[in-house]
Amino acid sequence: MKKLALHWKILIGMVLGVLIGVVFSNFEGGKEIIQDWIKPFGKIFINSLKLIAVPLILASLIKGVSDLKDISKLSKMGLRTIALYIFTTVIAVSIGLILVNMIKPGNSISDKTRKELVQNYAENAVKYKNAAEKQKDSGPLQALVDLVPQNIVKAASNNRNMLQVIFFAVFFGIGLILIEEKKAKPVKDFFDGFNEVILKMIDLIMLAAPYGVFALLAALVVESPSVDLFKALGWYALTVVLGLALMIVFYNTLVAIFTKKPPSFFMKGIAPAQLLAFSTSSSAATLPVTMERVTEHLGVDEEVSSFVLPIGATINMDGTSLYQAVAAVFIAQAFGMDLTLGQQLGIIVTATLASIGSAAVPGAGMVMLIIVLQQAGIPEAGLALIFAIDRPLDMCRTTVNVTGDATVAMIVAKSVGKLGEPKVKDWDDNYPKEE
Repeated sequence: MKKLALHWKILIGMVLGVLIGVVFSNFEGGKEIIQDWIKPFGKIFINSLKLIAVPLILASLIKGVSDLKDISKLSKMGLRTIALYIFTTVIAVSIGLILVNMIKPGNSISDKTRKELVQNYAENAVKYKNAAEKQKDSGPLQALVDLVPQNIVKAASNNRNMLQVIFFAVFFGIGLILIEEKKAKPVKDFFDGFNEVILKMIDLIMLAAPYGVFALLAALVVESPSVDLFKALGWYALTVVLGLALMIVFYNTLVAIFTKKPPSFFMKGIAPAQLLAFSTSSSAATLPVTMERVTEHLGVDEEVSSFVLPIGATINMDGTSLYQAVAAVFIAQAFGMDLTLGQQLGIIVTATLASIGSAAVPGAGMVMLIIVLQQAGIPEAGLALIFAIDRPLDMCRTTVNVTGDATVAMIVAKSVGKLGEPKVKDWDDNYPKEE
């Protein structure tokens, strides 16, 4: 009998998690049971993925850069990657602004609901505002300063320092290219083997993915705020989700135009990574699976995927930037403000830059949203208006972030002649691939 494919197992785990969460939410002590006995398994699964994120980036990027054997290739691939990421982010923000101005979800928020949300989530809004103030006061070139670590061991000890790890890995890889090949070979062989070990660890961890997803979703359901608050924010959520859905269509269009691959091929290939991104709300945690799916199932050469995807997981946050644009205008509408064209153009620029600075972990977009609100002159207290429904939308926008990374990887691979046939041609094959 044919085994069930991984993405179907993950989907079943998601559905069962939601159902169990709903059932346990309806009787006394059910929430505590989920939190004490089921949620920890979800945390263990997330921790296991985060555990290998830094080693994966180090191994794959050093291997990818050193495999280029030519500095000119690195420059060519890097420029195309950054340009595509900025282009898709600007499109995402623009789509968000167009939709939120057409649908006007903020007009449906009553004064009573607004006051209730601000009161319930004022503490969280203050926390994010304080974090944003620190980042805002750091100066215009602080992001460039932060890019270069003082200590690579310290940088690698925190998953929020991915850009510093990437900088070191690229720098190290360039050094390997520039020294004598005979001397570089032992080091390169070590990282090649190290990379293979990490990929095998991913295979083992992914065997537990359906169970980890089940635990995460069950916990999310029992910890959700009042249903009435979600209903009040329904139009806002619909606007964000519609924008994210249009981004998925946009990605498929780009893939079809530039790589000549059909949407069905692309979506089936990246589906497990999308589902994992949805359940974890973390591009960084999903990165190992994204790299495996893009390389094995979409035909992108490892030389390209190991360079493009780690960078994308850190700086390419299309879903986050779209959400920031919608959220900013939504809050303004809820407070009865009419934003000028200049203010909305400012949102495009700020949201694009803020998405680059967002950490690839759950909730990071909320910190960056404060900066967007301040730039447009929107009351920061309005952050509380969207806090109640942020986590489910965070799950959706992370899915878009991961899909955008895969799209750019395919286009860059095609442009440098590194897009071939997938190693796993049977899309329904079980994961990890059986020998």
